Amino acid sequence: GDPPGVGGADYGRPMTSTAAVLAEPQLRRSLMVRQHLAGRVATSVEAEVGHLVGMQAQNPPSPYVALWSRLEGFGQEALSSALLARTVARVAAMRGTIHLLTADDALLLPGLMGPVFARDLRVNATHAAALAGVDLDELAARARDVLEDTPMTAGTLGPALGARWPDVAPASLAYAARGTLPLVQVTPRGVWGHSLAPTWTTARAWLGRDEVDLTDPENRRAALERVALRYLAAFGPASVADLQYWSGLTGLRPVVDGLRERLSVSRAGPTAAGRPGRELFDVPDAPRDGQEALPPRLLPDFDNVTLAHADRSRVVTDEHRQRMASVNGVLPGKLLVGGRVGATWQVVRTRGSAAERVATLVITPLEPLPDGSWAGVQEEAQGLLGFLAADADEHEVVLAEAAPA
Repeated sequence: GDPPGVGGADYGRPMTSTAAVLAEPQLRRSLMVRQHLAGRVATSVEAEVGHLVGMQAQNPPSPYVALWSRLEGFGQEALSSALLARTVARVAAMRGTIHLLTADDALLLPGLMGPVFARDLRVNATHAAALAGVDLDELAARARDVLEDTPMTAGTLGPALGARWPDVAPASLAYAARGTLPLVQVTPRGVWGHSLAPTWTTARAWLGRDEVDLTDPENRRAALERVALRYLAAFGPASVADLQYWSGLTGLRPVVDGLRERLSVSRAGPTAAGRPGRELFDVPDAPRDGQEALPPRLLPDFDNVTLAHADRSRVVTDEHRQRMASVNGVLPGKLLVGGRVGATWQVVRTRGSAAERVATLVITPLEPLPDGSWAGVQEEAQGLLGFLAADADEHEVVLAEAAPA
């Protein structure tokens, strides 16, 4: 669902000026170029994670697939080594969800997104009532002391805090700690081929540097401006509502207006009802609307390219989003064809007749694949299958029947 406060009347300001009108295909192509999904790039994990202002990582394998689809010659050890070297880290940030961030961003973005967490603690259906009488500043200070001494899971952190608040459910106390502190999931969680229950310490303790001080309003505003520019460089052209949806923050119109003289301003095409499109902003030197054919790309279950705009129609239709939704929040992998989600994918492991291990990547169309596209899709899928299931004796790519509408 949509983060609270980022839709509705705040969705975007229609333009009435003579600014250039950008059609949906232009927006889509610009996004694919900036997301390095129009062509893989040769750069480091840290540089790519920084360019993308973080990558969705609530499921440990997700950023591995996302990086494989963007970087030349990417292997699992590149991300695993970065996690172990602590040059990147897994921490909750935008929209309150776990992201893979560079070390610098792990010390900045969780604090910058503090209002997202504070809002959730006030309204969370499971925990808000239990936390109503708790001094959250005191809780944060105690949790920091505990976690900087010994990293803990939620299951051990809650009881540790319960000595001070014995009448509050331990799960609620642990949840409050995650909502008031920038907490890193320590390795080996996230390292390829390893597993560990989510175990937390503070960003400061894990990275050996203090978190960025955002208590001064001017420091906070300057940080918001820098992050807004980075967002536009990776996801633009975009509206204020898009920026708010990506971050989960509200009230960012003054931040963008303060940058207006430094930005390129355009507008989206007219709405289906014939109203003027939304005002769009961009950094002037960002690449846009590449002319090369967009290759097929396989995205993980969660990828910000499909989550970073209030209006996601440039990448995925509302109909397809509804068909991919699930009650438990588990999403399939997604196949981009021509820069739009056209199918889902999953890897199925079986045993063959001679007990050989077979890994099959099953592609299920949401709409008919374009004529002549299957060979490119199959080649890309074979590559990802080898990446994800190198231990299998056989690899197969299968095109299933279209998913029911």
